[in-house]
Amino acid sequence: MNGLAVICRRVVQIYRAEGGDVVALAGVDLEIAPGQKVALVGPSGSGKSTLVALLSGLMRPSAGRVQVGLVDIGKLTDAELARLRGTDIGVVLQGANRNLLPYATLEENLWLAQRRARKVRPADVEPPETIAGLVGLLGSGHRRILDLPPGARQRAALAVGLAASPGLLLVDEPTSQLDHDARDEVLEALDRVNRERGTTIVAVTHDPMVGEAFGRVVTIRDGRVGAEGRGGREFAVVAGDGTVQLPPAMLESYPPGTLFTVDDTDGTVTFEAER
Repeated sequence: MNGLAVICRRVVQIYRAEGGDVVALAGVDLEIAPGQKVALVGPSGSGKSTLVALLSGLMRPSAGRVQVGLVDIGKLTDAELARLRGTDIGVVLQGANRNLLPYATLEENLWLAQRRARKVRPADVEPPETIAGLVGLLGSGHRRILDLPPGARQRAALAVGLAASPGLLLVDEPTSQLDHDARDEVLEALDRVNRERGTTIVAVTHDPMVGEAFGRVVTIRDGRVGAEGRGGREFAVVAGDGTVQLPPAMLESYPPGTLFTVDDTDGTVTFEAER
């Protein structure tokens, strides 16, 4: 299986409300290569879940372009978006039970999740036991979801998201409310999926261990990409309009409206605040 690339260009998302419009995303620029694992972090209300909803086609951007693979999400019909989620994009919502039929077995849940893919590209659909084994649940296909412990239930939700062998897996808070052992099992399952299938994985998380395990961490702040972490280093990111967000800790010393002179000498960029 091959992972799908993700490209966001100046993505804006506005929610209409009685008290006034709410800007959830204010010009997101982001590129994810096929087969990468990326953790989206940031404070509540920063726009992380909105971005994932756009990538999954559950919403369309108010402006800008969201591309998954070769497909521009904003140009698809509702039927085409539903087909995409049933084949090429796997979505795992926050809270395992939201993704599963609790009184059905794991195998029955997987067969149900594969129904569209079996019609569109049956040769690519793997048997439920293979998918279950991929997330460490080999031999559990006959068990009801209700009978699985929390960690196994979360991995069952991952299995359902992977049932159609998607090129992009979107996961919202995959380790929320799990103990350390269960969290590590989920992270190991995600790593195995990425390593063995080449699946591109994007996860929304508040768990620093997820970011550390993924290697690439994108911070969403005030509806934009505020920073990016790679290999343990933190980087500021230049947005499409040329703006750069300062780290939150610096805002106390340099509040909004602070004037800077910017100098680029021999590849070294310096900012000097006007006092």
